[in-house]
Amino acid sequence: MPAASDRLTAARREEIIDACARLYESVPFKKITLAMIGGQTSFTRTSIYNYFETKEEIFLALLEREYRAWTADLEELAAEKIAPGEFAPRFAALLEERKRMLKLLAMNLYDMESGSREERLVSFKREYGRALRAVADCIKAHCPRAGEEDAQQFIYAFFPFMFGIYPYTEITQKQMSAMREAGVEYRRHTVAELARSMTEKLTAHLL
Repeated sequence: MPAASDRLTAARREEIIDACARLYESVPFKKITLAMIGGQTSFTRTSIYNYFETKEEIFLALLEREYRAWTADLEELAAEKIAPGEFAPRFAALLEERKRMLKLLAMNLYDMESGSREERLVSFKREYGRALRAVADCIKAHCPRAGEEDAQQFIYAFFPFMFGIYPYTEITQKQMSAMREAGVEYRRHTVAELARSMTEKLTAHLL
């Protein structure tokens, strides 16, 4: 059982990450400061440095937590008994629940990784690796013709695609106005719609 000091450390880390997540709902990444994050916690701002050296490390921990939650959902999906045709919509629905993860990937991944210590980056990459394995397990479990190489090919195509989902589904009024002025047609899609379409295309030959 963890010592009281370990539990306190874990609780304070989570409080800092929660504060960061709340701010990120309404404040752009570049405008968020450690002082702002500290102001959302129950302890002094300077105490943050006992847990994170930069705001990028806090955001990276937030992304790591998002991946952890997604991975847990994927592992449950891989263990379920479902018809092959049900996989794409179920897989897409799980990604619909991870909009914050998609936003962080699309908008801020480079800054988070470059502004974090290597030990923090290694921790994040471990969780990222678990997500890769969980996706591969889902493909092999629910696509009857899929082997390990097929699962890896899905990953190589789908994970880069994920970086573009958020900007395509979350468009500002300014962007919409500019596209109308430029004569660019835009059709709104949900995360689940895009993810399902891509998943169906990538797995059609494996069913």
